Amino acid sequence: MMCTGLLTAPATLQAHRARRLLALCGSVLLCLLPLAHPAAQTAGWSEEQLATAARLRDQALNGTNAYEHVAALVQEIGPRPAGSPADTLAMRWAIERLGALGFSSIHTQDVLVPRWIRGSTEVTLLGPAAQPLVAVTLGGSVGTPDSGIEAQVIEFPSLAALTEASAAQVKGKIVFINERMERSREIDNYAQAVRKRVAGPSAAGDKGAVALLIRTVGTSKERFANTGGLRYSVDAPRIPAFSLSNPDADTLAYHLGGGKTVRVRVKSTARELPPGWSANVIGEIPGSTHPEEIVLLGAHLDSWDLTPGAQDDGAGIAIVMEAARLIAALPSRPARTIRVVLFANEEFGLSGAREYARTLDQQAHPHVLAIGADFGAGKVWQVSSRVAQDSLDAVQTMAEVLQPLEIEVGNNEASGAPDLGPLLALGVPVLDLVHDGSQYFDIHHSMNDTLAHIDPKVLDQAVAAYAAAAYLAASKDGNFGSVAAAAAAQQQPAAQQPDQDDEQTDTEE
Repeated sequence: MMCTGLLTAPATLQAHRARRLLALCGSVLLCLLPLAHPAAQTAGWSEEQLATAARLRDQALNGTNAYEHVAALVQEIGPRPAGSPADTLAMRWAIERLGALGFSSIHTQDVLVPRWIRGSTEVTLLGPAAQPLVAVTLGGSVGTPDSGIEAQVIEFPSLAALTEASAAQVKGKIVFINERMERSREIDNYAQAVRKRVAGPSAAGDKGAVALLIRTVGTSKERFANTGGLRYSVDAPRIPAFSLSNPDADTLAYHLGGGKTVRVRVKSTARELPPGWSANVIGEIPGSTHPEEIVLLGAHLDSWDLTPGAQDDGAGIAIVMEAARLIAALPSRPARTIRVVLFANEEFGLSGAREYARTLDQQAHPHVLAIGADFGAGKVWQVSSRVAQDSLDAVQTMAEVLQPLEIEVGNNEASGAPDLGPLLALGVPVLDLVHDGSQYFDIHHSMNDTLAHIDPKVLDQAVAAYAAAAYLAASKDGNFGSVAAAAAAQQQPAAQQPDQDDEQTDTEE
């Protein structure tokens, strides 16, 4: 209305008023236009794509089918050690599930895996106060003679203390490493505690011990023990190794603290079997314009033999399946392909992850970003990255989309889930969506890793985070650089999660 008034104004004022009112009208028009998001434009997303990611996030937060997926795996298959008949059933289950969810290019990748049988385990305190102790054989341990092994126990507060001891102190005895794992939502305490399990058997055997007992690598006060893989050094004798529940470790420590001679008998029928076959199970949600470029969502299909593996890693399988399914259901799919890889044998050597990386042709199928889910079913509270320095703005934008889920921004030193280690070595950028591990190590690698410890709503929050992050990665204009570029820019090595530390030892977490 003001602009049309210029037509009747005196000629001497018309030009002056025109300049002022055109400037005013221009300001009003700018206010009426949609606000731009400079950070998003720099990072590689349109406002529409950011809005889609937010809607995807909120949709998942309001409810998903993730709990149904993990419940089906746990109840229909149960424990699924690599190379076992149950592992084969799990692969078939995964193929059928991915097909029912609408994935494309579903296929398997054969993987040769080590096999090991736990057999039976007996650990008995002979005196004073004779009683059976609750224990499990550590994964990969040798067995004992049929009659078992009986010997005096010598206690050490840590692996470091054992390594400093003389062979004369240890020879002919059963070593007990009595190091307690403290509770934390982060994984650092586990990184410290797990070393006695991985390296303890060879450290004790090298000094002449006849067997090893460790306080369980877990935080539960309940009377069950956590298993997990060990590593034997090629230049040390192989001795049987066992994990004691926290209450039973307390009992043994009590008697050792009295200054009396304590004797224990251990017996195990554990044995190694010839290698067998398993497979990675792979399915895709094809990209709309750049299907050759891959955003990988990974989890592992196997579990230890004594646990149904609801959180390790049934929850991870459910999260990545459901996140990809929600993206596939969008009216418009992202540019890149979302590839879900359910890796074989993470627990006992990362066989599937290594085979996937070995056969990967990065030039034909470049992996833009990899995200792994292998830290339980707790709430996602942090997002960290391992990307090129010039891609940090993109990670920040992704974090802003995730912020309503109460997710904090971490650093650029992420190391990815264990199965992503071999990809990381090839330069593939990774994103860590870090779950709250406060309760995870109460049940990790134990018979108690069941559905009872999964909250469906918390699982939905994790799906919301993975779905939004994967969508943004698959939609981004431009990639995330490479790990090599990021490392050079930071001039520091990648932070190494204990799972990947164990990867170097041919064991899982």
